[in-house]
Amino acid sequence: MTEIVHVGLEGRAYDIHIGAGLLDRAGDLIGPLLHRPRVAIVTDETVAELHLDMLCEGLDRSGIARVAMALPAGEATKSWPHFERVVEWLLEQKIERNDVVIALGGGVIGDLVGFAAAVLRRGVRFVQVPTSLLAQVDSSVGGKTGINAPQGKNLIGAFHQPSLVLADTAVLDTLTERDYLAGYGEVVKYGLLGDYDYFQWLEEYASCAAAGDMDARNHIVKRAVEMKAEIVMRDETEQGDRALLNLGHTFCHALEAATHYDGSRLLHGEGVAIGCALAFDLSARLGLCPQEDPTRVRAHLRDMKMKAELVNIYGELPDVDGLIGLMAQDKKVQDGKLRFILARGIGEAFITSDVPPDAVRAVLADALAARG
Repeated sequence: MTEIVHVGLEGRAYDIHIGAGLLDRAGDLIGPLLHRPRVAIVTDETVAELHLDMLCEGLDRSGIARVAMALPAGEATKSWPHFERVVEWLLEQKIERNDVVIALGGGVIGDLVGFAAAVLRRGVRFVQVPTSLLAQVDSSVGGKTGINAPQGKNLIGAFHQPSLVLADTAVLDTLTERDYLAGYGEVVKYGLLGDYDYFQWLEEYASCAAAGDMDARNHIVKRAVEMKAEIVMRDETEQGDRALLNLGHTFCHALEAATHYDGSRLLHGEGVAIGCALAFDLSARLGLCPQEDPTRVRAHLRDMKMKAELVNIYGELPDVDGLIGLMAQDKKVQDGKLRFILARGIGEAFITSDVPPDAVRAVLADALAARG
């Protein structure tokens, strides 16, 4: 059964299809968008081996021709050299303003290809076909596109909404346990930021979804996507409420930079999970949420066999000053002040710039001290 979540942005509305077997139906779903029966697909080498043939077969059945390129897998691909390579390849393929580019892959491919589509001929349409849990519940929805800079993550980019999102939940069976659980870091974020009932449901049933229960998996994706769509429709370009989606990300982005975006040490969703736990530590230290909330958050992450502490990141990390310096590069800095997403409890996040620096230092110092 396929679920559809509508993102009702005026002039840029689109549907998110969620369910098993969508790659097989790609031609039927993408065909109505096309002015001519031809698409360009950008993917990575790992995803191409697993899923490109099925996508191509789905397009073939609707008589849609395609060209495809595969980039190296990994966070390092989200960079200027590969961005330039994609744009030049799309120009070589004579992709026109009315054509459609397909991003087949995880968050790295979706962000990179979306940004390329945003700037190519001042904007061509693109379709997100997310193949990781993280991309299905988060990065494929909402139109944030971009690449990383040496100074920090996602500092170069544009808002460019997709024309369609196809979240085929069957492809999640091909993920490694670590990749699936990294995506779960973004899932649990949604319960923590705005839906206590969803968090409670996750405590009980998320392990079933991880074990392959398709109904539970579809529910996980659908509810997360619904929450993101609601926020994006209120605040497309992150002038207000959309910043709530960055719960855990201020800490996460600093940790990713500290580990040099080395996925063997820390995946994005793992950083989000650790960052959410640190955000609840900070909230509890400031007396905003009950003292037991950080413990409950970490207990659930551990139940899911996820990273929950800095001690779970192997190798050296910067000291407190180094981490705070990396946090200062975050996009959420406004007028020299770092905005945090904190919580008054599970499901009750809010945005603030009024955070005492000493409290941030204390939380990081405690977390680093636990590493020994």
